[in-house]
Amino acid sequence: MSDPEVITLGCRLNAFESEVIRRHARDAGLDDAIIVNTCAVTGEAVRKATQTIRKLRRDRPNARIIVTGCAAQIEPERFAAMDGVDHVIGNDDKLKADTFKQLSIAGGERVVVNDIMSVRETAPHMIDFMQSKARAFLQIQNGCDHRCTFCIIPYARGPSRSVAAGDIVAQVRRVVENGVPEVVLTGVDITSYGPDLPGSMTLGKLVRQILKHVPDLKRLRLSSIDQVECDADLLAAIGDEPRLMPHFHLSMQSGDDMILKRMKRRHLRRDAVQFCNAVRKLRSDVVFGADLIAGFPTETEEMFENSLSIVDACGLTFLHVFPYSRRVGTPAAMMPQVAGPEIKERAARLRHKGGVTLTSYLDGQIGVPLDVLMENGGIGRTPQFVEMDMRNAGAPPAGAIVKARALRREGERLIGEVAA
Repeated sequence: MSDPEVITLGCRLNAFESEVIRRHARDAGLDDAIIVNTCAVTGEAVRKATQTIRKLRRDRPNARIIVTGCAAQIEPERFAAMDGVDHVIGNDDKLKADTFKQLSIAGGERVVVNDIMSVRETAPHMIDFMQSKARAFLQIQNGCDHRCTFCIIPYARGPSRSVAAGDIVAQVRRVVENGVPEVVLTGVDITSYGPDLPGSMTLGKLVRQILKHVPDLKRLRLSSIDQVECDADLLAAIGDEPRLMPHFHLSMQSGDDMILKRMKRRHLRRDAVQFCNAVRKLRSDVVFGADLIAGFPTETEEMFENSLSIVDACGLTFLHVFPYSRRVGTPAAMMPQVAGPEIKERAARLRHKGGVTLTSYLDGQIGVPLDVLMENGGIGRTPQFVEMDMRNAGAPPAGAIVKARALRREGERLIGEVAA
């Protein structure tokens, strides 16, 4: 019997949840199933999901196709109406073993999507089997209480809710016992972790507890964080915990104050700059990534230039650039829209700027000794999450951390060797 196939679209949280789904579907005996874990962050993400499903049906006419994830939660009727979709499962139910047990029964309910806004708890999910020997993604939080004007995700994920710290520590310990050296803490809005738990818990306190109680964990990473919500314990951990990796991806979205206000973000440009400067003083080897949206409604050329300039002001290395995509049901969809060609052109300029800054950073890493965590296929990652090709260095095994040195840069990747 083969494992069910799970196709993951979207974020790191989806990648973690796909492992939970895979386990539940396997335990339920759904070996003939293809499960598509969808994303809904943009209209384009939903279109990609529908295209993926249609292609699967053409290529695998006898497979059982189950659609879940954010797009399925928000638009269940859209996917239920598609030819070849056997079941549609909502975001809460996709993580329950009983859901897949019911699907193993002949017939089974075709659409299982509940009211996500009524969900108040996030259960811990213990992962005994990880596809990667190098890295595990662990969910610490789900949902979001904020209402950014461009974002549909709170309606796909529900209110913010945190997993108990003790459960997370136990989960990290089990992953480490299974030989995985690096853990990535993920969620929808992980810097909002803790207020719904007893004891004034915060993300920083959680990081401290993990590193204290799991001393054999070699590396701890954070997924995307909201810089304005970072607590004092997190800043202290950045400064004095070498196992907390020096790579932080910021939910920044824009470098212009007026656009940030119209997005209903909780920070201004100066807050982002001050945060990056403060962290860099604590950890000189830190690198920052950021999400930036090009062509948000009402954005003028001058406003866009402020987004371009924040790349240098914050010293951003990795950019995730999103051309604004109008999402029906969000306040931004009703604002005056920027013309499509302008959005595309601005996104291209932002990506070019990101390429220049990344190239400059990578060139500066040539010859520098680095600890590289090996993944599959002879590719590794530095503490700053830079990809290093080690295939000509005897291909150290996946999961090993080796001393390496970059010899040269090829595109957005370093070519390295084991350091003598």
